[in-house]
Amino acid sequence: MTQVQGNAAPDSAGPGDRTSLGRLIGAGLILVGLVLLALGAYLGPYTYATATPGKLTVDTCTVDYKYRSSTSSSSRKKTKTRWCYGTFTSTDGSVKDLNAELKSDALHQRGYVIEAIKTGDTSYKLDHGWVGAIAVGCAWFFGALISLAIGTFGAVTGFISGGASAQGLFRTCLVLVGVGVVGLVVSLLVVFFV
Repeated sequence: MTQVQGNAAPDSAGPGDRTSLGRLIGAGLILVGLVLLALGAYLGPYTYATATPGKLTVDTCTVDYKYRSSTSSSSRKKTKTRWCYGTFTSTDGSVKDLNAELKSDALHQRGYVIEAIKTGDTSYKLDHGWVGAIAVGCAWFFGALISLAIGTFGAVTGFISGGASAQGLFRTCLVLVGVGVVGLVVSLLVVFFV
């Protein structure tokens, strides 16, 4: 009797290869989580703390309509953005811009005063106060928590759960993901309603 021996198929990955790939994906998710944390700190509290508060006195408001195609060729979605133009004056009087523009939540009449912040040379935002800035930072933080929890589980176990310690880590990471989802939803609601 003749036995034929051969190597395993070259594309079949062994358990060690899958664990290594899972750990690599986990490390990538941890890196994504750290980037999200940095973005949250920058876009939330840091941007608000370094912005110049003031008021924009409206000269005119317009609506900008844009059409974008969806996945089907026949449907096009129309988005509208409200822009208000006028004079921005900082609270301390040090900055005055006669050609300020900001994305607004409503169309306002001439002379209406909008609480605004200057975040760059020519960029302005509605002033939602510290509550809005912290809510934006928290939304990014809770999004990062989800990525960090999944990434930690992947980096430690390679996404292969076996043994009591892996099960305990899985439950801990699952709780952290749940906290992240709830926190993200609550933060986004605060951002939306502030």
